[in-house]
Amino acid sequence: MIDMSQAELIHGLQASGDLKIIQRDDVFRFSLDSVILADFVKINPRTRNIMDFGTGLAPIPLLLSLKTKALITGIEIQDDLCELAKKSVVLNHLEEQISINKDDIRVVHSHYMMSSFDIVTCNPPFFKNKDEKITSENIAVRNAKHELLIDFQTIVIQAKRLLKTGGLFVFVHRADRLEDLIIFLHNEGFALKRMRFVYPKPGVPAVMVLIEAANTGKAGNMKLLEPLYILDEFGKHTVEAMKIFGDNQEAGNV
Repeated sequence: MIDMSQAELIHGLQASGDLKIIQRDDVFRFSLDSVILADFVKINPRTRNIMDFGTGLAPIPLLLSLKTKALITGIEIQDDLCELAKKSVVLNHLEEQISINKDDIRVVHSHYMMSSFDIVTCNPPFFKNKDEKITSENIAVRNAKHELLIDFQTIVIQAKRLLKTGGLFVFVHRADRLEDLIIFLHNEGFALKRMRFVYPKPGVPAVMVLIEAANTGKAGNMKLLEPLYILDEFGKHTVEAMKIFGDNQEAGNV
């Protein structure tokens, strides 16, 4: 039995049938970027091991379990988020497939075999410390949004260490940081394979970018996918957005 405290709430996980996720009002909740990242990830039948960096409440591992039977490991440094993620795994009877471990991305390579993962996913902190005023008093929110505990360059280095040759690093980030992202990936020997920009609605700049990069020095053949629009010109969710996260409005805001 799961011991649910009064502050813990069970929500349906977007576009996922019977999957549920446990959340609390006082910690950072999952949102659109994690859901669209899970949708963006392509998994082939040979995939055996996947790691999700900074898994939070584990929406990405839970959603990826719908696509594959591969073993999925989520690591999270914050105690409260880690415990809630573990409860969600148990709630969905996925203990045989998904493992949630408390760990620090900066040293994760010392706890797992090098070059042992086929895919590493990450929904990282988007903001450099100097780029955005830190206003939230909630430490979980601050750590999730801002590079207080780790920066993206370190995340790329750690993904490189854990991925097999040809393995995929798949992540979501702010579109206005694309130049930095490409430089960091290039410096660590990653090659861009797929990219997709995410727009709140037509006629406004992209806010996010989805990127798949391969752990190989062979560049070229990068596919720039069709844009993903969350809202149409009438302010309604697009058909594709609805397919990704359903009618749950909590994850439907950019």
